[in-house]
Amino acid sequence: MNDFLLKMKSLLGDEFDNFLKYYNDVNFRGIRVNTLKCSVDKLKSLVDFEIVNTPFCKEGFYLPNDVKSIGNSPLHHCGAFYVQEPSATSAVTMLSVQKGDKVLDLCAAPGGKSTQIAAQLNSTGILWANEIVKSRSLILLSNIERMGISNAVVSNCHPDVLCNSLRGYFDKILVDAPCSGEGMFRKNDDAQAQWSQEHVESCAVRQLQILNSAKNALKENGVIVYSTCTFSVEENEGVITKFLQENPDFVLEDSKVDFGRPTLEYARRIFPMDGGEGHFAARLRKLSENVSVPIYNSKLEKTPSVVTDFYNDTFVNHPFGDNIEVVGDKAYSVINGLPNLKGLPILRKGVLLGEIKKNRFEPHHSAFMAAKKEDCRQAVDLKLNSDDIAKFLHGEEIKVDTQLKGYTAVCVEGMTTGFGKVSNGNLKNKYPKGLRVL
Repeated sequence: MNDFLLKMKSLLGDEFDNFLKYYNDVNFRGIRVNTLKCSVDKLKSLVDFEIVNTPFCKEGFYLPNDVKSIGNSPLHHCGAFYVQEPSATSAVTMLSVQKGDKVLDLCAAPGGKSTQIAAQLNSTGILWANEIVKSRSLILLSNIERMGISNAVVSNCHPDVLCNSLRGYFDKILVDAPCSGEGMFRKNDDAQAQWSQEHVESCAVRQLQILNSAKNALKENGVIVYSTCTFSVEENEGVITKFLQENPDFVLEDSKVDFGRPTLEYARRIFPMDGGEGHFAARLRKLSENVSVPIYNSKLEKTPSVVTDFYNDTFVNHPFGDNIEVVGDKAYSVINGLPNLKGLPILRKGVLLGEIKKNRFEPHHSAFMAAKKEDCRQAVDLKLNSDDIAKFLHGEEIKVDTQLKGYTAVCVEGMTTGFGKVSNGNLKNKYPKGLRVL
């Protein structure tokens, strides 16, 4: 730790004492409103505490330190917000995602930045969220589902393999590279215990390799944002400088943000005294041509009637599109415009509708989470502080209108939270056991 502090003193000079004050005494917590499910004004009207905007994204807010167990809130369960350290939202802001973009989040777990990208896409284009560690990719998938994202591919792939398979496919790529985590030491004891100068240098080597893999998947005139949560010059300015030296067809460009402080002219650094934990981000643009991956339109077999009947009977106007694919016994609504996925370990490529079990169809939680209340033919809408929503999240049956029958969406304040099956005024709970509030 002493070696780390000596490096920080050399980096910050006269600001070092102020850095220590913030580093030791100020705890930054935040939430980001998920505009796929909830507007900023609506969330403000529903929470019982004051939230103040962060400088890093317009949907990001500081969370008061006296707010506890926010993960148990029905608003969290329905995906109205994502708990996210404030400055962690800065990199996606610098990526400047536009509707219709194809965007790759190459090192995506647990999913904060991926779900932020999805909100900016607003159900257009394609989000491809990749995570090399299998256990972390499952957490990523769970967060993609909770936030109601219908246009995501989730993969568990080595960056080099993925990016070579998808040459020239993406408009924008986020490389939130694994790092020494200096900016998160006080929140991550393991990162602090593992720190050494040798670890910093090995991280920088790996980060440059990942960035050099990412460039292959980028279109001409496409943009990469490289980011870390470390203060290390070797992992930040050092990686960007080496990358630009090795890749003269890339330029560092102005992301037109004013948070943090500039470095390398256009990159940005964030220190605790800037309003968040440690972060670095740089926006790079590719000037050269790249081979484009052809769009792959698979020839789908006729969809079994048990699937189409469920889709028609449960949802209005096919909210996830008409491209239905059955793999084994599972039925998916698949994103249009995908490349050939052969050989790539894909966890999800759209919305999992459910599973065929003999002659019946069992819906999946993700189908209802990706739907809006108005997309569902039947829905019960519960109040935020009601006993019924507490019972539902606990896994209990609840009483509902006796006119309802069959699969029914469960909403809180108009936002889908799951589903159940109604018979004789009783809603049999289908909320996944692993997500329940115990």
